[in-house]
Amino acid sequence: MSRDNGIRAEGLVRVFGPARDGIRAVDGIDLEVAPGEIYGFLGPNGAGKSTTVHMLTTLLPPTAGIATVAGFDVLRQGPEVRRRIGAALQEAALDAFLTGREHFELQGGLHGLTRSERRGRAVELLERVGLTDAADRKVGGYSGGMKRRLDLALALVHRPSILFLDEPTTGLDIQSRSALWTEVGRLASEDGVTVFLTTQYLEEADVLADRVAIIDRGRIVAEGTPAELKDDIGRPSVEAVPADPGDREAIAAVLARFGEPAASSPKGVAVRLEEGVDDLGAVVRALDAEDLRFSDLRLHAPSLDDVFLAKTGRSLEGAQAEPETDMLPVAQ
Repeated sequence: MSRDNGIRAEGLVRVFGPARDGIRAVDGIDLEVAPGEIYGFLGPNGAGKSTTVHMLTTLLPPTAGIATVAGFDVLRQGPEVRRRIGAALQEAALDAFLTGREHFELQGGLHGLTRSERRGRAVELLERVGLTDAADRKVGGYSGGMKRRLDLALALVHRPSILFLDEPTTGLDIQSRSALWTEVGRLASEDGVTVFLTTQYLEEADVLADRVAIIDRGRIVAEGTPAELKDDIGRPSVEAVPADPGDREAIAAVLARFGEPAASSPKGVAVRLEEGVDDLGAVVRALDAEDLRFSDLRLHAPSLDDVFLAKTGRSLEGAQAEPETDMLPVAQ
């Protein structure tokens, strides 16, 4: 197999516990990520996203199946894989007592960079992620967004060709998320870095990813570009928010005449229109005939949450977390 910046997996499985009765955190997934692509791995907590990343980055051995990263087998050629990847996982591996600049000295040394190379990369990357002014402050005083940006920069010290980001913006404010999105997009478009991005944020996958795989309970249930996945759903949905919360069930019964349930806000009820936009007038007349009033009525274009609902029967934003399986074992 030729060496490249792609990622491939076939029948990838990870079981925690006894092989027969254990938890199948990842249940036989196939995927292929092209060089230079941003691949979004979208799913709720506990779906198997982090476990997949841990296998692809050689932190966990697969129970079954095969995976190659940059053309190297993750099980048999782990050192070759690790030389070519950078990773910023859910928990940033930062030392609160070191400064941002000192982290580059440590990380660069681990990768075998010379002193001048470490210092040069520190200056370049700190500027790139907007931390030059904070470079000589101890990381313990950084905000959550600053720590995430530093963690991303450290993952790039050795100029990896493939970057793994495991829910990099969880818990960040909008400004910090936007800054990270900008840098990730630049890495792919300007530097040709392949990015494997796990996320539970619909907007993040829609904005950043060239292609998206939706994973649920350890299995990939849909894959394609965001546009393709939404076009597959096709029809828009209509959402009504009752003027009187006590009318919610009655409004739901009326809307059910026009299509199957769709994702909605907590106070609203929505259906995917069988006849598309042409049904909207009939919906309004039906609600009026039942003397049901609404404070808001909206037409929604298909979203990735609609795709998730169609494929799994539940909304991603409201999905209950599965039992926690995205962990590393104490020892191998």
